[in-house]
Amino acid sequence: MHDVGDDEAFRDTIGTIDEQGKRKFIFPKKPSGKFYDYRKYVSYVLLAILVANPFIKINGNQFMMFNVLERRFNILGFPFWPQDFYLFVILMITGIVFVILFTVVFGRIFCGWICPQTIFLEMVFRRIEYWIEGDRGAQMRLHKQEWNAEKIRKKGIKWTIFFIVSFLIANVFLAYVVGSDQLYLMIKEGPLQQSSNFIALLIFTGVFYFIFVWFREQVCIIACPYGRLQGVLLDNKSINVAYDFVRGEKEEGRAKFNKKEDRSLTGKGDCIDCKQCVNVCPMGIDIRNGTQLECTNCTACIDECDTIMDSVGLPKGLIRYASEDEIEKKEPFKFTTRMKGYTAVLLILIGIFIGMLFLRNDMEATVLRLPGQLFQHKGEKISNVYTYKIVNKTVKDYKDVHFKLISHKGEIKKVGDSHFKVMNQGMTQGTLFIEINQYLLETDKTKLEIGIYNGDVLLETTTTNFLSPRSFN
Repeated sequence: MHDVGDDEAFRDTIGTIDEQGKRKFIFPKKPSGKFYDYRKYVSYVLLAILVANPFIKINGNQFMMFNVLERRFNILGFPFWPQDFYLFVILMITGIVFVILFTVVFGRIFCGWICPQTIFLEMVFRRIEYWIEGDRGAQMRLHKQEWNAEKIRKKGIKWTIFFIVSFLIANVFLAYVVGSDQLYLMIKEGPLQQSSNFIALLIFTGVFYFIFVWFREQVCIIACPYGRLQGVLLDNKSINVAYDFVRGEKEEGRAKFNKKEDRSLTGKGDCIDCKQCVNVCPMGIDIRNGTQLECTNCTACIDECDTIMDSVGLPKGLIRYASEDEIEKKEPFKFTTRMKGYTAVLLILIGIFIGMLFLRNDMEATVLRLPGQLFQHKGEKISNVYTYKIVNKTVKDYKDVHFKLISHKGEIKKVGDSHFKVMNQGMTQGTLFIEINQYLLETDKTKLEIGIYNGDVLLETTTTNFLSPRSFN
Protein backbone atom coordinates (compact mmCIF):
# COMPACT_ATOMS: atom_id res chain seq x y z
CA MET A 1 0.00 0.00 0.00
CA HIS A 2 1.27 3.45 -0.84
CA ASP A 3 2.08 6.08 1.74
CA VAL A 4 -0.98 8.21 2.34
CA GLY A 5 0.80 10.47 4.77
CA ASP A 6 0.76 10.75 8.52
CA ASP A 7 -2.98 11.11 8.79
CA GLU A 8 -4.20 7.54 9.30
CA ALA A 9 -7.23 8.51 11.38
CA PHE A 10 -9.58 6.93 8.85
CA ARG A 11 -8.32 3.51 9.96
CA ASP A 12 -9.47 4.13 13.53
CA THR A 13 -13.16 4.51 12.71
CA ILE A 14 -15.70 3.77 10.00
CA GLY A 15 -17.41 6.18 7.64
CA THR A 16 -20.82 5.79 9.27
CA ILE A 17 -19.76 6.81 12.79
CA ASP A 18 -19.07 10.42 13.81
CA GLU A 19 -16.51 11.69 16.33
CA GLN A 20 -18.98 11.25 19.19
CA GLY A 21 -19.53 7.61 18.24
CA LYS A 22 -23.06 8.24 16.96
CA ARG A 23 -24.54 6.92 13.74
CA LYS A 24 -23.77 9.18 10.79
CA PHE A 25 -26.25 8.71 7.98
CA ILE A 26 -24.84 8.54 4.47
CA PHE A 27 -26.41 10.61 1.71
CA PRO A 28 -24.62 9.45 -1.42
CA LYS A 29 -24.86 11.37 -4.65
CA LYS A 30 -26.97 9.64 -7.28
CA PRO A 31 -24.49 7.66 -9.40
CA SER A 32 -24.45 7.66 -13.18
CA GLY A 33 -22.17 6.32 -15.84
CA LYS A 34 -21.16 3.22 -17.74
CA PHE A 35 -20.65 0.88 -14.80
CA TYR A 36 -23.82 2.05 -13.07
CA ASP A 37 -25.80 1.22 -16.21
CA TYR A 38 -24.21 -2.23 -16.33
CA ARG A 39 -25.05 -2.76 -12.67
CA LYS A 40 -28.68 -1.80 -13.30
CA TYR A 41 -29.01 -4.40 -16.06
CA VAL A 42 -27.38 -7.08 -13.90
CA SER A 43 -29.50 -6.12 -10.90
CA TYR A 44 -32.79 -6.24 -12.82
CA VAL A 45 -31.97 -9.70 -14.15
CA LEU A 46 -30.97 -10.94 -10.68
CA LEU A 47 -34.06 -9.39 -9.10
CA ALA A 48 -36.25 -11.17 -11.65
CA ILE A 49 -34.49 -14.46 -10.90
CA LEU A 50 -34.69 -13.89 -7.14
CA VAL A 51 -38.43 -13.19 -7.26
CA ALA A 52 -39.24 -15.98 -9.74
CA ASN A 53 -37.15 -18.78 -8.14
CA PRO A 54 -39.60 -19.92 -5.43
CA PHE A 55 -42.56 -19.86 -7.84
CA ILE A 56 -40.98 -21.99 -10.59
CA LYS A 57 -41.46 -25.74 -10.40
CA ILE A 58 -39.51 -28.50 -12.16
CA ASN A 59 -41.13 -31.95 -12.12
CA GLY A 60 -43.34 -30.72 -9.31
CA ASN A 61 -40.38 -29.54 -7.19
CA GLN A 62 -39.98 -25.89 -6.27
CA PHE A 63 -36.90 -24.53 -8.07
CA MET A 64 -35.39 -23.05 -4.88
CA MET A 65 -36.58 -23.69 -1.32
CA PHE A 66 -34.85 -23.61 2.07
CA ASN A 67 -37.34 -25.08 4.54
CA VAL A 68 -35.17 -25.19 7.64
CA LEU A 69 -37.98 -26.21 10.01
CA GLU A 70 -38.84 -29.36 8.04
CA ARG A 71 -35.22 -29.80 6.88
CA ARG A 72 -36.26 -29.86 3.23
CA PHE A 73 -34.27 -28.02 0.60
CA ASN A 74 -34.78 -27.65 -3.13
CA ILE A 75 -31.86 -26.38 -5.17
CA LEU A 76 -32.23 -26.00 -8.95
CA GLY A 77 -35.29 -28.24 -8.77
CA PHE A 78 -33.48 -31.07 -6.96
CA PRO A 79 -35.03 -31.94 -3.57
CA PHE A 80 -32.66 -32.47 -0.64
CA TRP A 81 -33.85 -34.36 2.44
CA PRO A 82 -32.07 -34.84 5.78
CA GLN A 83 -30.64 -38.06 4.31
CA ASP A 84 -29.01 -35.94 1.58
CA PHE A 85 -27.33 -33.59 4.02
CA TYR A 86 -23.88 -34.60 2.78
CA LEU A 87 -24.85 -33.30 -0.68
CA PHE A 88 -26.04 -30.02 0.79
CA VAL A 89 -22.76 -29.65 2.70
CA ILE A 90 -20.71 -30.26 -0.46
CA LEU A 91 -22.83 -27.69 -2.33
CA MET A 92 -22.29 -25.10 0.41
CA ILE A 93 -18.52 -25.76 0.47
CA THR A 94 -18.48 -25.40 -3.33
CA GLY A 95 -20.28 -22.07 -3.02
CA ILE A 96 -17.81 -20.83 -0.41
CA VAL A 97 -14.80 -21.85 -2.54
CA PHE A 98 -16.42 -20.13 -5.54
CA VAL A 99 -16.81 -16.88 -3.57
CA ILE A 100 -13.22 -17.20 -2.26
CA LEU A 101 -11.89 -17.67 -5.81
CA PHE A 102 -13.83 -14.64 -7.00
CA THR A 103 -12.47 -12.59 -4.10
CA VAL A 104 -8.87 -13.67 -4.70
CA VAL A 105 -9.13 -12.76 -8.39
CA PHE A 106 -11.67 -9.90 -8.52
CA GLY A 107 -11.84 -8.61 -4.96
CA ARG A 108 -15.24 -7.84 -3.45
CA ILE A 109 -17.08 -7.80 -6.79
CA PHE A 110 -19.76 -10.13 -5.36
CA CYS A 111 -20.82 -7.48 -2.84
CA GLY A 112 -21.17 -4.67 -5.36
CA TRP A 113 -22.80 -6.57 -8.20
CA ILE A 114 -24.53 -9.74 -6.95
CA CYS A 115 -25.33 -9.50 -3.21
CA PRO A 116 -29.13 -9.18 -2.63
CA GLN A 117 -28.52 -6.63 0.15
CA THR A 118 -26.70 -4.28 -2.25
CA ILE A 119 -29.15 -4.85 -5.10
CA PHE A 120 -32.22 -4.10 -2.97
CA LEU A 121 -30.64 -1.11 -1.22
CA GLU A 122 -29.01 0.57 -4.22
CA MET A 123 -31.33 -0.43 -7.07
CA VAL A 124 -34.70 -0.40 -5.30
CA PHE A 125 -34.82 1.60 -2.07
CA ARG A 126 -32.28 4.32 -2.91
CA ARG A 127 -33.86 4.87 -6.34
CA ILE A 128 -37.22 5.37 -4.61
CA GLU A 129 -35.48 7.78 -2.23
CA TYR A 130 -33.93 9.78 -5.09
CA TRP A 131 -37.34 9.94 -6.78
CA ILE A 132 -39.12 11.29 -3.67
CA GLU A 133 -36.46 13.35 -1.84
CA GLY A 134 -34.06 14.30 -4.62
CA ASP A 135 -30.28 13.98 -4.90
CA ARG A 136 -27.62 14.23 -2.18
CA GLY A 137 -27.98 17.98 -1.47
CA ALA A 138 -31.77 17.88 -1.30
CA GLN A 139 -31.72 14.85 1.01
CA MET A 140 -29.24 16.50 3.36
CA ARG A 141 -31.34 19.68 3.53
CA LEU A 142 -34.50 17.65 4.17
CA HIS A 143 -32.75 15.68 6.93
CA LYS A 144 -31.66 18.87 8.73
CA GLN A 145 -34.85 20.89 8.38
CA GLU A 146 -37.58 20.92 11.00
CA TRP A 147 -40.62 18.67 10.77
CA ASN A 148 -42.81 20.85 8.59
CA ALA A 149 -45.50 19.84 6.07
CA GLU A 150 -42.96 19.17 3.28
CA LYS A 151 -40.78 16.89 5.41
CA ILE A 152 -43.75 14.99 6.85
CA ARG A 153 -45.21 14.49 3.38
CA LYS A 154 -41.97 13.28 1.75
CA LYS A 155 -40.89 11.10 4.65
CA GLY A 156 -44.39 9.68 5.05
CA ILE A 157 -44.67 8.76 1.36
CA LYS A 158 -41.18 7.25 1.36
CA TRP A 159 -41.68 5.17 4.50
CA THR A 160 -45.08 3.95 3.28
CA ILE A 161 -43.62 2.79 -0.04
CA PHE A 162 -40.66 1.24 1.80
CA PHE A 163 -43.09 -0.73 3.99
CA ILE A 164 -45.04 -1.99 0.96
CA VAL A 165 -41.83 -3.05 -0.80
CA SER A 166 -40.55 -4.70 2.41
CA PHE A 167 -43.87 -6.58 2.68
CA LEU A 168 -43.55 -7.83 -0.90
CA ILE A 169 -39.94 -8.91 -0.32
CA ALA A 170 -41.05 -10.70 2.87
CA ASN A 171 -43.65 -12.65 0.85
CA VAL A 172 -40.96 -13.82 -1.57
CA PHE A 173 -38.65 -14.70 1.33
CA LEU A 174 -41.45 -16.67 3.02
CA ALA A 175 -41.97 -18.59 -0.24
CA TYR A 176 -38.30 -19.62 -0.07
CA VAL A 177 -38.65 -20.74 3.55
CA VAL A 178 -42.02 -22.53 3.74
CA GLY A 179 -42.69 -23.05 0.03
CA SER A 180 -44.80 -21.17 -2.50
CA ASP A 181 -47.70 -23.62 -2.00
CA GLN A 182 -47.96 -22.60 1.66
CA LEU A 183 -47.84 -18.93 0.65
CA TYR A 184 -50.70 -19.43 -1.82
CA LEU A 185 -52.62 -21.32 0.88
CA MET A 186 -52.19 -18.43 3.31
CA ILE A 187 -53.45 -15.97 0.70
CA LYS A 188 -56.42 -18.22 -0.05
CA GLU A 189 -57.41 -19.10 3.53
CA GLY A 190 -56.46 -15.79 5.14
CA PRO A 191 -54.07 -14.92 7.99
CA LEU A 192 -56.33 -16.30 10.76
CA GLN A 193 -56.23 -19.81 9.33
CA GLN A 194 -52.48 -19.58 8.69
CA SER A 195 -51.50 -17.60 11.79
CA SER A 196 -47.98 -19.04 12.17
CA ASN A 197 -47.05 -18.21 8.56
CA PHE A 198 -48.66 -14.77 8.86
CA ILE A 199 -46.69 -13.98 12.03
CA ALA A 200 -43.51 -15.07 10.24
CA LEU A 201 -44.47 -12.79 7.34
CA LEU A 202 -44.87 -9.80 9.67
CA ILE A 203 -41.52 -10.55 11.34
CA PHE A 204 -39.75 -10.74 7.97
CA THR A 205 -41.44 -7.49 6.91
CA GLY A 206 -40.24 -5.77 10.08
CA VAL A 207 -36.67 -7.05 9.62
CA PHE A 208 -36.46 -5.89 5.99
CA TYR A 209 -38.06 -2.55 6.84
CA PHE A 210 -35.57 -1.97 9.66
CA ILE A 211 -32.62 -2.90 7.43
CA PHE A 212 -33.53 -0.75 4.44
CA VAL A 213 -34.89 2.26 6.34
CA TRP A 214 -32.29 2.55 9.10
CA PHE A 215 -29.58 -0.12 9.27
CA ARG A 216 -28.66 -0.02 5.57
CA GLU A 217 -24.91 -0.12 4.86
CA GLN A 218 -24.28 -1.19 8.46
CA VAL A 219 -25.24 -4.71 7.35
CA CYS A 220 -22.12 -4.82 5.15
CA ILE A 221 -19.87 -3.26 7.79
CA ILE A 222 -21.11 -4.86 11.02
CA ALA A 223 -23.22 -7.94 10.25
CA CYS A 224 -21.59 -9.43 7.16
CA PRO A 225 -18.26 -11.22 7.75
CA TYR A 226 -17.26 -11.01 4.09
CA GLY A 227 -15.63 -7.58 4.44
CA ARG A 228 -13.23 -9.00 7.03
CA LEU A 229 -12.62 -12.10 4.94
CA GLN A 230 -11.33 -10.06 2.03
CA GLY A 231 -8.47 -8.77 4.19
CA VAL A 232 -7.20 -12.37 4.38
CA LEU A 233 -7.94 -13.29 0.77
CA LEU A 234 -6.72 -10.23 -1.12
CA ASP A 235 -3.14 -9.70 -2.15
CA ASN A 236 -1.25 -7.30 -4.43
CA LYS A 237 -2.32 -9.28 -7.49
CA SER A 238 -6.09 -9.19 -6.80
CA ILE A 239 -8.16 -6.91 -9.02
CA ASN A 240 -10.07 -4.31 -7.04
CA VAL A 241 -11.71 -0.94 -7.44
CA ALA A 242 -8.52 1.00 -6.85
CA TYR A 243 -7.22 4.55 -6.94
CA ASP A 244 -4.12 5.00 -9.12
CA PHE A 245 -2.00 6.74 -6.48
CA VAL A 246 1.05 6.84 -8.78
CA ARG A 247 -0.75 8.97 -11.33
CA GLY A 248 -3.04 10.73 -8.85
CA GLU A 249 -0.31 11.92 -6.46
CA LYS A 250 2.86 12.18 -8.60
CA GLU A 251 5.65 14.22 -7.00
CA GLU A 252 3.64 17.13 -5.60
CA GLY A 253 0.47 15.33 -4.53
CA ARG A 254 -3.14 16.29 -5.15
CA ALA A 255 -4.17 19.84 -5.98
CA LYS A 256 -7.28 21.73 -7.01
CA PHE A 257 -7.74 22.09 -10.74
CA ASN A 258 -6.40 25.20 -12.42
CA LYS A 259 -7.10 25.35 -16.14
CA LYS A 260 -4.23 27.84 -16.66
CA GLU A 261 -1.50 25.44 -15.55
CA ASP A 262 0.05 22.35 -17.14
CA ARG A 263 0.01 19.68 -14.40
CA SER A 264 2.58 17.58 -16.26
CA LEU A 265 5.10 20.41 -15.78
CA THR A 266 4.24 21.30 -12.17
CA GLY A 267 4.49 17.71 -10.93
CA LYS A 268 1.01 17.81 -9.45
CA GLY A 269 -1.04 14.62 -9.53
CA ASP A 270 -4.10 14.15 -11.71
CA CYS A 271 -6.37 13.99 -8.65
CA ILE A 272 -7.96 17.44 -8.38
CA ASP A 273 -9.23 16.72 -4.83
CA CYS A 274 -12.87 17.37 -5.79
CA LYS A 275 -14.03 14.68 -3.34
CA GLN A 276 -16.81 13.59 -5.70
CA CYS A 277 -15.64 9.98 -5.30
CA VAL A 278 -16.38 10.38 -1.56
CA ASN A 279 -19.75 12.08 -2.11
CA VAL A 280 -20.99 9.32 -4.42
CA CYS A 281 -19.78 6.43 -2.24
CA PRO A 282 -22.71 4.60 -0.58
CA MET A 283 -20.38 3.53 2.25
CA GLY A 284 -19.05 7.04 2.92
CA ILE A 285 -15.36 6.16 2.46
CA ASP A 286 -12.51 7.80 0.57
CA ILE A 287 -11.23 5.29 -1.99
CA ARG A 288 -8.00 7.27 -2.20
CA ASN A 289 -7.01 5.86 1.20
CA GLY A 290 -6.68 2.42 -0.37
CA THR A 291 -8.58 -0.84 0.09
CA GLN A 292 -10.91 -0.71 3.10
CA LEU A 293 -13.28 -3.31 4.53
CA GLU A 294 -16.26 -0.98 3.94
CA CYS A 295 -15.67 -0.89 0.17
CA THR A 296 -18.10 -3.13 -1.73
CA ASN A 297 -16.57 -2.54 -5.18
CA CYS A 298 -19.79 -0.92 -6.39
CA THR A 299 -17.88 1.17 -9.03
CA ALA A 300 -19.80 4.39 -8.26
CA CYS A 301 -16.48 6.17 -7.66
CA ILE A 302 -15.12 4.95 -11.02
CA ASP A 303 -18.04 6.47 -12.93
CA GLU A 304 -17.88 9.73 -10.99
CA CYS A 305 -14.11 10.12 -11.34
CA ASP A 306 -14.26 9.37 -15.07
CA THR A 307 -16.90 12.11 -15.47
CA ILE A 308 -14.72 14.61 -13.60
CA MET A 309 -11.56 13.65 -15.53
CA ASP A 310 -13.42 14.05 -18.82
CA SER A 311 -14.72 17.48 -17.80
CA VAL A 312 -11.23 18.83 -16.98
CA GLY A 313 -9.51 17.25 -19.98
CA LEU A 314 -7.50 14.60 -18.11
CA PRO A 315 -7.38 10.87 -19.00
CA LYS A 316 -10.03 8.61 -17.50
CA GLY A 317 -9.14 5.64 -15.31
CA LEU A 318 -7.71 7.44 -12.27
CA ILE A 319 -9.99 5.11 -10.30
CA ARG A 320 -10.49 1.77 -12.05
CA TYR A 321 -10.45 -1.99 -11.73
CA ALA A 322 -6.79 -2.81 -11.18
CA SER A 323 -4.40 -4.71 -8.92
CA GLU A 324 -1.90 -2.91 -6.74
CA ASP A 325 0.98 -4.45 -8.69
CA GLU A 326 -0.52 -3.13 -11.91
CA ILE A 327 -0.68 0.40 -10.48
CA GLU A 328 2.67 0.44 -8.70
CA LYS A 329 4.81 -1.89 -10.86
CA LYS A 330 2.90 -1.75 -14.17
CA GLU A 331 2.61 -5.54 -14.08
CA PRO A 332 -0.26 -7.03 -16.13
CA PHE A 333 -2.72 -9.36 -14.48
CA LYS A 334 -1.57 -12.98 -14.16
CA PHE A 335 -3.46 -16.08 -13.08
CA THR A 336 -1.25 -16.98 -10.11
CA THR A 337 -0.53 -20.40 -8.64
CA ARG A 338 -2.81 -19.54 -5.73
CA MET A 339 -5.66 -18.79 -8.10
CA LYS A 340 -5.01 -22.00 -10.04
CA GLY A 341 -5.11 -23.97 -6.78
CA TYR A 342 -8.52 -22.54 -5.80
CA THR A 343 -9.80 -23.22 -9.33
CA ALA A 344 -8.64 -26.84 -9.18
CA VAL A 345 -10.34 -27.35 -5.80
CA LEU A 346 -13.51 -25.72 -7.14
CA LEU A 347 -13.60 -27.97 -10.23
CA ILE A 348 -13.01 -31.08 -8.10
CA LEU A 349 -15.86 -30.13 -5.74
CA ILE A 350 -18.22 -29.44 -8.65
CA GLY A 351 -17.30 -32.82 -10.18
CA ILE A 352 -17.90 -34.63 -6.87
CA PHE A 353 -21.23 -32.88 -6.35
CA ILE A 354 -22.51 -33.63 -9.88
CA GLY A 355 -21.42 -37.26 -9.57
CA MET A 356 -23.14 -37.73 -6.19
CA LEU A 357 -26.24 -35.92 -7.43
CA PHE A 358 -26.75 -38.35 -10.30
CA LEU A 359 -25.92 -41.37 -8.14
CA ARG A 360 -28.49 -40.36 -5.53
CA ASN A 361 -31.57 -42.58 -5.29
CA ASP A 362 -35.10 -41.22 -5.56
CA MET A 363 -36.20 -43.55 -2.78
CA GLU A 364 -34.33 -43.66 0.52
CA ALA A 365 -34.94 -46.71 2.73
CA THR A 366 -33.46 -47.78 6.06
CA VAL A 367 -34.23 -50.99 7.97
CA LEU A 368 -32.72 -51.22 11.46
CA ARG A 369 -32.98 -53.83 14.20
CA LEU A 370 -35.06 -52.67 17.12
CA PRO A 371 -32.58 -51.70 19.87
CA GLY A 372 -32.52 -53.97 22.93
CA GLN A 373 -34.44 -56.80 21.28
CA LEU A 374 -32.94 -60.30 20.93
CA PHE A 375 -33.83 -62.86 18.28
CA GLN A 376 -36.73 -65.20 18.93
CA HIS A 377 -37.22 -68.92 18.19
CA LYS A 378 -40.35 -69.79 16.24
CA GLY A 379 -40.02 -73.54 15.72
CA GLU A 380 -37.28 -74.02 13.16
CA LYS A 381 -37.28 -70.34 12.31
CA ILE A 382 -35.44 -67.43 13.88
CA SER A 383 -37.25 -64.07 14.01
CA ASN A 384 -35.82 -60.54 14.37
CA VAL A 385 -37.86 -57.35 14.77
CA TYR A 386 -36.97 -54.17 12.82
CA THR A 387 -38.07 -50.60 12.31
CA TYR A 388 -38.14 -49.20 8.79
CA LYS A 389 -38.30 -45.71 7.29
CA ILE A 390 -38.94 -44.98 3.62
CA VAL A 391 -38.60 -41.49 2.10
CA ASN A 392 -40.06 -40.77 -1.34
CA LYS A 393 -38.03 -37.91 -2.84
CA THR A 394 -40.01 -37.82 -6.09
CA VAL A 395 -43.33 -36.25 -7.08
CA LYS A 396 -44.81 -39.70 -7.84
CA ASP A 397 -47.20 -41.60 -5.58
CA TYR A 398 -46.16 -45.23 -4.99
CA LYS A 399 -49.32 -47.13 -4.06
CA ASP A 400 -48.18 -50.77 -4.01
CA VAL A 401 -44.97 -50.75 -1.96
CA HIS A 402 -43.79 -53.95 -0.28
CA PHE A 403 -40.62 -55.67 0.97
CA LYS A 404 -38.84 -58.75 -0.38
CA LEU A 405 -35.77 -60.61 0.89
CA ILE A 406 -33.22 -60.69 -1.93
CA SER A 407 -30.16 -62.31 -0.37
CA HIS A 408 -31.76 -65.19 1.57
CA LYS A 409 -34.81 -67.40 1.61
CA GLY A 410 -37.10 -66.11 4.29
CA GLU A 411 -40.24 -64.15 5.02
CA ILE A 412 -40.86 -60.48 5.84
CA LYS A 413 -43.97 -59.80 7.91
CA LYS A 414 -44.91 -56.16 8.18
CA VAL A 415 -47.05 -54.94 11.08
CA GLY A 416 -50.24 -53.87 9.28
CA ASP A 417 -50.87 -54.33 5.58
CA SER A 418 -47.98 -55.91 3.72
CA HIS A 419 -48.64 -53.61 0.75
CA PHE A 420 -48.77 -49.88 1.52
CA LYS A 421 -48.51 -46.40 0.01
CA VAL A 422 -45.67 -43.89 0.04
CA MET A 423 -46.96 -40.57 -1.25
CA ASN A 424 -44.93 -38.05 -3.24
CA GLN A 425 -42.27 -36.22 -1.20
CA GLY A 426 -43.59 -38.12 1.80
CA MET A 427 -42.24 -40.51 4.39
CA THR A 428 -43.60 -43.67 5.98
CA GLN A 429 -42.24 -45.73 8.85
CA GLY A 430 -43.24 -48.73 10.87
CA THR A 431 -42.25 -52.15 12.22
CA LEU A 432 -41.62 -55.48 10.52
CA PHE A 433 -40.41 -59.00 11.38
CA ILE A 434 -37.97 -61.09 9.37
CA GLU A 435 -38.08 -64.88 9.77
CA ILE A 436 -35.43 -67.24 8.36
CA ASN A 437 -35.00 -70.98 8.81
CA GLN A 438 -32.22 -71.53 11.33
CA TYR A 439 -30.49 -74.14 9.14
CA LEU A 440 -29.94 -71.50 6.40
CA LEU A 441 -27.89 -69.34 8.77
CA GLU A 442 -24.15 -70.05 8.92
CA THR A 443 -23.11 -67.38 11.43
CA ASP A 444 -24.65 -65.60 14.40
CA LYS A 445 -24.69 -62.30 12.45
CA THR A 446 -25.90 -62.42 8.86
CA LYS A 447 -26.04 -59.50 6.48
CA LEU A 448 -29.36 -59.35 4.63
CA GLU A 449 -30.26 -57.49 1.45
CA ILE A 450 -33.84 -56.27 1.26
CA GLY A 451 -35.65 -54.96 -1.82
CA ILE A 452 -38.33 -52.28 -1.72
CA TYR A 453 -40.74 -52.84 -4.62
CA ASN A 454 -43.65 -50.96 -6.10
CA GLY A 455 -45.60 -53.76 -7.72
CA ASP A 456 -42.94 -55.67 -9.66
CA VAL A 457 -40.60 -52.68 -10.01
CA LEU A 458 -37.56 -52.56 -7.71
CA LEU A 459 -37.29 -49.05 -6.27
CA GLU A 460 -34.43 -49.40 -3.82
CA THR A 461 -32.32 -51.93 -1.92
CA THR A 462 -31.02 -51.69 1.61
CA THR A 463 -29.07 -53.93 3.98
CA THR A 464 -29.46 -54.87 7.63
CA ASN A 465 -28.08 -57.41 10.12
CA PHE A 466 -29.87 -60.56 11.26
CA LEU A 467 -28.92 -62.07 14.64
CA SER A 468 -29.21 -65.77 15.46
CA PRO A 469 -27.64 -68.44 17.73
CA ARG A 470 -23.99 -69.10 17.00
CA SER A 471 -24.26 -72.27 14.97
CA PHE A 472 -26.66 -75.06 14.11
CA ASN A 473 -24.28 -77.17 12.01
